[in-house]
Order: sequence, then structure tokens, then C-alpha cells
Amino acid sequence: MQERIEGYLDRLYGFAYALTQDGDESRDLVQDCALRALGAARAPHDEPAYRAWLFRIMRNAFIDKCRRSGVEVSLDAEFDETDDVDAGWCGDGRIIDVLTVRFAVAKLPPAQREIIGLVDFVGLSYQEAAEVLGVAQGTIMSRLSRARKSLLATIERDNITPIARARGRRP
Repeated sequence: MQERIEGYLDRLYGFAYALTQDGDESRDLVQDCALRALGAARAPHDEPAYRAWLFRIMRNAFIDKCRRSGVEVSLDAEFDETDDVDAGWCGDGRIIDVLTVRFAVAKLPPAQREIIGLVDFVGLSYQEAAEVLGVAQGTIMSRLSRARKSLLATIERDNITPIARARGRRP
């Protein structure tokens, strides 16, 4: 069982970081998740179900940690609608792009960080993310769309140079 979890540690850490925005807390959360998984009486045999199960354990560990510390966090909150504008961005280099996205993600509400973390950072499919969060696949798609738009709006608002709009879309 330990070898099976080890294959997911980097992805679990990425999701934990998306939730906590702190390296030490993320490592603690991954350790808590691994301990819970190793101590479970049963684990799914099917690999996609196992992966979703691990991320669900991670999410629940994060919620439990927040509750214990008295921090109110809502991962099921509705997303605010933003203008229906899809913008792409370009940067001077990969490092600048990564930092820009990282800082913008940190400013998003936890529910939006969670969905972006699962799908964009960790690479779960919509179906796998739906299993982790216990919602329909269509809900994942709409939440992710709104979260990405919110992320782009945050990046655009914080950038010194405005992001170029996609061709054919309104400014």
C-alpha cells in the first residue's frame, strides 16, 4: 500500500499547496493524508477510484484541520460570476508566468483554489474531481470555468501590463 501512495505524493502536495498556500502546512497535510490512507481498512482497487479516494482524504483532512484551528473555510461556496471574457496571457518567461499564476491563485477564495488545484495543478479528470468533491461532472466544469475566469481577472487586475484579450472577444 505504501508504494501505491508514493506514486501520488507530488500530486497530493500540489493539491495541498493549492489549499493551504503554505509549504510546511502542505507537507503536514500530505503526511496526514498518507497516514489516514495507510490506516484505512479498505482502499479502492481501481486506480482512478483510488486516486479520487486519496484526494478526497486530502480534502477532508484540510477541512478537519481548518475546523480544529477555528478557521472557517467554505469549499462548497458558489463562485462569483465574472464577465464572460476568456483572456489568454503571455509573459516574458516561464518563471514570470509561474509566479504570476501562483500569486493570483493565492488571492482566490478556497473553493476556487481547490477546483483549480485538482484539475489544473494535479491533473485530475473532470470525473475524478467530481468523485473527490462529491458533485456532478457538469458542476466541476462550470466551477472550473468560473474559477479560471476569476484567476485571469485577478492576474489582469494585478498586472502592470494588461493581458491581451482573445481575438474576437469584447474588452
